[in-house]
Amino acid sequence: MRPCSSAIPPLFLRSRFLYWPVSSIRSSHLSVSPLLGINRPRSFEVRGAHYQHRSGKKGKSKRSQEIQGLLSPDDFTRMLRGPSNSSKMASEGQVKMGDEPQQQSRQNHGKRPFSHDKSKRGMKRENKKHGKKARKRERDMATGSAEEVLAIDVQNLIDSLNQADDGNVESVETEAEEPKTEALPEEGSEVDLDIVELASTGEGLALRKGSKRVYVVPFAVPGDTVKAKVYRHLRDENYTVADFVSVVTPSPSRDDSRIQCKYFATCSGCQFQMLDYSHQLQLKKRIVEKAFRHFSQLPPELVPAIRDTIGSPLQYGYRTKLTPHFDGPQGWRRTKKPFDSCPPIGFMPKGKRNTLDIEDCPISTDAVRLGMRRERARMAVEYGKYTRGATILLRESTKRIPKNVSSSSAEGGRDEATKYSSSPPPPEDEVVRVETDEYTDLKTCVTDNNGKSTEYVGPYVFHNPAGSFFQNNNSILPVFTDYIREHILPPSSPSPSSSSPSPDSTTTTTTTTTPRIKFLIDAYSGSGLFTITLSSLFPGGSVGIDISDASVSYASRNAASNAIPPSRATFIAADAADLFTPEVRARYAPDETAVVLDPPRKGCDAAFLRQLLDLAPRRVVYVSCNVHTQARDVGVLVRGEVLGSGLEGADAGGATTTTGVGEGEKKKKKTRYAIESIRGFDFFPQTGHVEGVAVLNRVDE
Repeated sequence: MRPCSSAIPPLFLRSRFLYWPVSSIRSSHLSVSPLLGINRPRSFEVRGAHYQHRSGKKGKSKRSQEIQGLLSPDDFTRMLRGPSNSSKMASEGQVKMGDEPQQQSRQNHGKRPFSHDKSKRGMKRENKKHGKKARKRERDMATGSAEEVLAIDVQNLIDSLNQADDGNVESVETEAEEPKTEALPEEGSEVDLDIVELASTGEGLALRKGSKRVYVVPFAVPGDTVKAKVYRHLRDENYTVADFVSVVTPSPSRDDSRIQCKYFATCSGCQFQMLDYSHQLQLKKRIVEKAFRHFSQLPPELVPAIRDTIGSPLQYGYRTKLTPHFDGPQGWRRTKKPFDSCPPIGFMPKGKRNTLDIEDCPISTDAVRLGMRRERARMAVEYGKYTRGATILLRESTKRIPKNVSSSSAEGGRDEATKYSSSPPPPEDEVVRVETDEYTDLKTCVTDNNGKSTEYVGPYVFHNPAGSFFQNNNSILPVFTDYIREHILPPSSPSPSSSSPSPDSTTTTTTTTTPRIKFLIDAYSGSGLFTITLSSLFPGGSVGIDISDASVSYASRNAASNAIPPSRATFIAADAADLFTPEVRARYAPDETAVVLDPPRKGCDAAFLRQLLDLAPRRVVYVSCNVHTQARDVGVLVRGEVLGSGLEGADAGGATTTTGVGEGEKKKKKTRYAIESIRGFDFFPQTGHVEGVAVLNRVDE
């Protein structure tokens, strides 16, 4: 085996043997580990790969162990004494042993030049920077971040490319040829790339002809050949980020005539406008499939086939909320001077941090688009009042006026619609009228974060603070809430003439021996969307639980607006760590309780999942805006244990419930669930985002 001499920069040698002539160094004096473990941290290269060594760690690093195995003390002595060895290795492109000014220069690939002369302060700062990045990656790994999702898709593509080659590799102990480092295109250069896969983040994964290097390119679909500008080589992550420039050869699935926004392929908001909508739904089904394959940690047989994604009735003009922004004047922190001209107002371009000026957004509703034009006109006059950047709220609000009723009833409807509005009726030029057979909707745009907005979901009305969270696609909400209503309770028992379910079916049916579910717990209830729309199904009552006092207040107000008494729908404020209070546990018998979850993007934390398994409700419907954290959490519930889910603070054991047989003789039973169904809902057409709904039943063994 060839000694890996390039692993030991000459500065290390001078540090260890400063006063020893090379001819006097013997193998007994040498050990590779002390050379790597001196007090001064250094970066060094081993066979083309860059490594950072930090001193002060106990024991040997993995890399030092590898080098110790590659280079014996005798080999190292011969390497120092033999000039032919050094010249040979230098001719092979490795670092030449000798004085630093004679070292062969290395490519820095757009990074700062490699130097042995970094100060201790500089190295300490660099090590701290790398430590922060590592900690951030660890946090991201626990939250289903876009970076983690993209990294998994890239690695799967790399594995598939290497799979064919693995079978051709002969396992021999003879000296192997030195692997060649691929020459990557310079950052800033333009290259032609073939898109071979679509990541779950909505970006294309591409290859160059004759190369296995993966490139991540936005606004491209499999089958495209595109021209892209290389932005950055991420060597640790094994892929390159590139900016979309143009289409060289379009994919059969691409039709640019479908694009309805002039900012598409620059603005970061949409990814799929060039695709047929049915194709978009197929892609989103695949995103859900990959999420449960990679994040649930479940064997395939425990995950049922993902059902088709439910599409949105509107593919454009559906967003009821936008938040464009503008940046502060140059040097605003120091000068505090106002703008001297109107700044760009809009959203971030893909891959950049400046603001792209956007006059219109066709995926938003007519009322929101009208509000954007109005706010841009206002800013064109009032820009001089601002000394820093700001975000503009654009939220649709609806006032519903029934038709075919008496004038007094119509007036009462207006009063109900305007009850929570603190502003006078808007001028006619700021209103969008929507006429139906039963009512007239007057839609306006609220721009005050402290203002109130009103939305109708089927026969239900919801009032919210304009700046708070509420689903942003009103057109799909009736379909969505109907689906939850149909699946929050187990199917009824089959009739005698019905065929029996298959033995491997995960569907639980209600039988005469199973008590009826009569209670609902709505965790992360917000302003009461599910508590209110499902309340009629639960004779024992429903409770909505949320951490926000303001959300609980509005949820109670919304229940009253929909004529739902407190006996059918109540709301309480509780922290996630104490969500299921003793009062809740005492009132809601597990066999008679269903739970609906709709957590934020980060999913449920370990404390909540532990409580849920302890409560052991008979049925769980998990709604999520991040199917990757949803898959992670569903895996925890199916396994019946928090440990191994990647959630911080997990206990060492699984959750258990107790069945009483006498004081002190309680038998503990592990709680776990089976997945009945999983499917996606397309709340955001033209984008790579998909909402997930998973239905689970408790397994009674």
